[in-house]
Amino acid sequence: MSETTMTPVQDAEAPAPNVVTMSMQQALNLALDEVLGENPKAVIFGEDCGRLGGVFRITDGLQAKHGEDRVFDTPLAESGILGMSVGLAMAGFHPIPEVQFDGFAYPAINQIVCQIGRMNYRSRGTLPMPITLRVPSFGGIRAPEHHGESLEALFAHVPGLKVVSPSTPNDAYHLLKYAAGRPDPVIFMEPKSRYWQKGPVEFAAGNPTGARVAKEGRHLTLVAWGAMVSRCLQVAELAAEDGIDVEVLDLRWLKPIDAEALARSVGKTRRAVVVHEAPLTSGLGAEVAQLITQSCFDTLKAPVERVTGFDVPYPSGDLEDEYIPNIDRILFGIQRVLEYRRD
Repeated sequence: MSETTMTPVQDAEAPAPNVVTMSMQQALNLALDEVLGENPKAVIFGEDCGRLGGVFRITDGLQAKHGEDRVFDTPLAESGILGMSVGLAMAGFHPIPEVQFDGFAYPAINQIVCQIGRMNYRSRGTLPMPITLRVPSFGGIRAPEHHGESLEALFAHVPGLKVVSPSTPNDAYHLLKYAAGRPDPVIFMEPKSRYWQKGPVEFAAGNPTGARVAKEGRHLTLVAWGAMVSRCLQVAELAAEDGIDVEVLDLRWLKPIDAEALARSVGKTRRAVVVHEAPLTSGLGAEVAQLITQSCFDTLKAPVERVTGFDVPYPSGDLEDEYIPNIDRILFGIQRVLEYRRD
């Protein structure tokens, strides 16, 4: 068995351990395996999701265990994948479709916005859309064009959709199981560059709602989600060498945003830097900054800073290092906030 794949959990007489170290890919695979076992109406499908197990092997072994009617391949047509999801949800199933890469979601925007996001409202609650759309997201793997995007602001802007992005294997497991149990459509944005990150998964307890304080701090709050959480934790370590105690807040839910957690964290540190891969203009960081300003205006010592991608199309892999916020750019953002002085 390769390090990036995992056979789904098998029945055993011995009780399973409460904490297991695994990669995010393995944690997602395990969560899907358990969802299929617990919910007979759950179905998984997408391009190469069946026999191959997906391009990132997230669905590896699930078709063999649960059958071709529960886990199956689809044609290369994202609009068809999401259109079929709508029909299955209307028929009482819980579809868990996969868009193979984030940039491939664009052809399905009509189905996502006009059908999935609106059907429950349009039908006055008689046709809920319990769809969990898995989207391998963001950059960091040096892929070609359209294989690395950051679409959270687009999805979060659509009424009727919920949006979530894990940053650790533990959150990947608990958040996916939680999302797959919701009666609402959830866009599940998986940071593809973190699929092989390993960490402890605690099965006995999980808090899949709201934001998570990834590191406590006193002087400033870094707000991030997905792959940028790990980078912000690296920045916090480097900042500590200069005596700067940085708090890292993993937003996790991008819609609804945990405004109370933002207020608690920034209310304590009185300074904030928001970090995301998407372009600056109209990025989700603007919404986060407004929520912070709204709740912490009287205590903020500096305007909320944003460190983001640039206002250009997401580049191909050879330019990712220039585009994605790196450690130096985040440190400069921290410096600007700490050095800010009112006239």
